[in-house]
Amino acid sequence: MTKTTNPKDMTPEQMQERVVRLAFDGDALRFREFCATLESGLPEGTGIALRGSVVTNKRFEDGEPFDAGGRGTSDLDVTLVGDKVMQFWNEDAFYIPALHTKPLCDEDPGIAPALNPLREELQKLAGRPVAFQATSNLILYARDVLFNEPYFTVVEAEEAS
Repeated sequence: MTKTTNPKDMTPEQMQERVVRLAFDGDALRFREFCATLESGLPEGTGIALRGSVVTNKRFEDGEPFDAGGRGTSDLDVTLVGDKVMQFWNEDAFYIPALHTKPLCDEDPGIAPALNPLREELQKLAGRPVAFQATSNLILYARDVLFNEPYFTVVEAEEAS
């Protein structure tokens, strides 16, 4: 059987195996702890997806593989989906108001200060940088389809009532 490398051809199980192998040194228990910590620190109904090189195993900037510079050199791009979680970002921290935020990361920890302690805790668990970005399902889907930026869904977002 040929092993696929294109995330769009992978099953959710294959994608999770890739994420665990690349970002968590193959330690599925540590990945589950990361996900449980993340989910428990967010508003109910928030969707969680991983994007970027942990999904594609190819860095956007230069095409190099995940962690090409050594263990822990690639970050985890965590996309948070839902209206409730977007309320944590400062008013001026949106690329598209009410739809897509700028990333909460080490370079800009003040754009969503209430979420930064959770992000820092996750960095310790993962042993690498973690960035949060909040978005709507529409933008997440559009980035996948229009810009070929696939993602791995960790937790499905609940529909807004």
